Amino acid sequence: MMCISQSTNRRPSFIASSRRDDVPLSARGWRDYIVPGVRVKLSGRPDRPSVAIRNKEDPMCVDNDSRPPIAPIAGGSAGSRDFRLTSADGTRFMAHAARAGKPTGAGMVVIPDVRGLHPYYKELADRFAEVGVDAVAIDFFARTAQSDDRSDSFDFMSQVPQTKPDALQADIAAAVAHLRSKDGGEARSIFSVGFCFGGALSYLQAASGLGYAGVIGFYGWPLGLSRWPDRPKPIDAVSRYKCGVLSLFGGADQGIPQTAVDEFDAACRKAGVKHDSTVYPGAPHSFFDRKQTEFAEASADAWRRVQAFVRQNTKG
Repeated sequence: MMCISQSTNRRPSFIASSRRDDVPLSARGWRDYIVPGVRVKLSGRPDRPSVAIRNKEDPMCVDNDSRPPIAPIAGGSAGSRDFRLTSADGTRFMAHAARAGKPTGAGMVVIPDVRGLHPYYKELADRFAEVGVDAVAIDFFARTAQSDDRSDSFDFMSQVPQTKPDALQADIAAAVAHLRSKDGGEARSIFSVGFCFGGALSYLQAASGLGYAGVIGFYGWPLGLSRWPDRPKPIDAVSRYKCGVLSLFGGADQGIPQTAVDEFDAACRKAGVKHDSTVYPGAPHSFFDRKQTEFAEASADAWRRVQAFVRQNTKG
C-alpha cells in the first residue's frame, strides 16, 4: 500500500498553526477551529499521539481490498449494474451505474483515483444511490489498457501517463449525459466526486461548462501534480468555475500541504467561488477507507458533509 499509517511515541503539539502534521490523528473529541479560509478540526486527545505518513505525491489511494467507510442501507437502491458508456470519439469504456430507490433529483459522477474503476468506486456509487442520488462511476483506461482487470495486477502507473485530458473529459461528459437520460434517472442536478487524481478532475468539472450543481474533491490535487506537469491544474481554472466546491483533505497528506489548501481556497474566494474546505488533522491521503478505522469519525464527518452539500445544491 502506498498510503500508510504508523504509530509513534512523539507527543504532538496542540498549538494552532498551519502545520497540520502537528496535530494528533485521533478523531475523538474534535472541536471546530478556524484558520484562514479553511475549517479544521482539532483533537482533544493528547493521550493518543500518532501520525500518519505517506510518500509525497504518491497518487494511489486504494488497496485491492479497500472499500468506502459507509454502511449499506437495505432497500435504498433500485439496483446497480456494470455496463459500458460511449464517449464522443466512439470509445466504449467501463462504467457502473446505481439507481436510487427514492431519487432526489441529484446525480453523481464518481471519478476514481489512478486505479480506474476499482470495486471501491462501484460500491461508492451504490452507497450514493441508497441515499437518493443516482450515480455512475467510470473508468479511465479503455483506450490504453488491454484488459478490464483493475486488481493489484493492473499496472496503472504505466497507463495514467497515456491518458489524455480531452479524452478523460469526454468520458466524464458521457457519464453526465447518462445521468440526465431516462435510463440514468433524469437527474436535475449533476455533481461530481473525485479522489486524488480524480479529485483534480472533479474540481475541473466546475469549469467544464457541463452545468454542474457542485463538485467534490477528496484529497484532490488543487495545484496539480509535479509528476504530471502537463495536466490541467484546478487552481488555474478557478476564474471559470460555475458552481460551488467541497474539498476534503487529510492533515498528514505530505503531497498536499496546508499551503496548497490555503492557496486554492484564496483563489476560490478571489473568484467569488463558494468553497467549503475541511482538513482532518493526522489523516493520511487516503483516509476515507473502511480499513482506516483510526479515521472512522473523520470519514463519518466527511460523508455527512458530502450529503449536506448535495442536498443544499439540488434543485427542488
